[in-house]
Amino acid sequence: MTTKTTHFNRNFRQHDVLKDDGIEPCPMCNSIERTMDHERAEVTCARCGLVLDENLIDNGPEWRAFDHEQLNKRARTGAPATFSISDKGLSTVIDWKNKDIHGRNIPDANKAQMYRLRKWNKRIRVANASERNLAYALSELDRYSSRLGIPRSVREDASLIYRNAAKNKLIRGRSINGVVASSLYMACRRCCIPRTLDEISDISDVSKKQIGKNQRFLCRELNIKLKPTSPVDYISRFATNLGLSGEIQAKAINIINKSLELGLNSGKGPIGVAAAALYIASLLLGVRKTQSEIANVTGVTEVTIRNRYKELSEHIDSRGL
Repeated sequence: MTTKTTHFNRNFRQHDVLKDDGIEPCPMCNSIERTMDHERAEVTCARCGLVLDENLIDNGPEWRAFDHEQLNKRARTGAPATFSISDKGLSTVIDWKNKDIHGRNIPDANKAQMYRLRKWNKRIRVANASERNLAYALSELDRYSSRLGIPRSVREDASLIYRNAAKNKLIRGRSINGVVASSLYMACRRCCIPRTLDEISDISDVSKKQIGKNQRFLCRELNIKLKPTSPVDYISRFATNLGLSGEIQAKAINIINKSLELGLNSGKGPIGVAAAALYIASLLLGVRKTQSEIANVTGVTEVTIRNRYKELSEHIDSRGL
């Protein structure tokens, strides 16, 4: 019976067939031509047939399938490890749908046993108080992120910040929700996807003062340096909520860049500058947006928008934008 084989001209360094200077010659005929037999997992000499390596590891996907889900995704690995779950997603979770591996219903006589297995499996995932607090904190972090529409990468960064704080015993004496809110605020700033203190305070029921206090404490203890937030980072989100076009967004960004060149933003809140830039850009392009509408979306007062508007309009020539 002949075996279908494939000839390879590449190196097999993972199988120790080659030396550093190239392919090791066949000890029988000194040939350097090799044949890879996938069915037998062997590397043989193409000239004399001597087996040079065997029992090779198949690094390809899994070809067996026990249900339709495995049929569509035949990967040998599970989901990647994540910091946003207390056990990093490495533990096994028993399904609660009372189905076996083939999708059939579990008999009634075995349902009580499966219930007990699920209960104890859930308990042993959290062994002590620190793990229990971590599980609660990360679940709250996931809830806050979902309500704010935070991307997965930012959630991972916030989870890592909270884990480092817990590892250094910085949570003691502070509320878990307060540290979680501060970690999320820091991650948003570090990833250039800023959220205002008002937004995070509203969804976490933690005061802005407490979030800012915890943020400064964590930055000092964990040696995290956060760059000042740029008003440009807020333009896209505020403009989308106001229903403004991309042309207005580009004009507002030009206004902010011009104000940065003139040093007009020193000591000014970035949200107020972004709100004023959007207001000026909408006026220049003939899209009427009231200061009240912009104030409701941005979370700043109309007085702040008027003050920033006066400062920008006095020093920036609209004809050069």
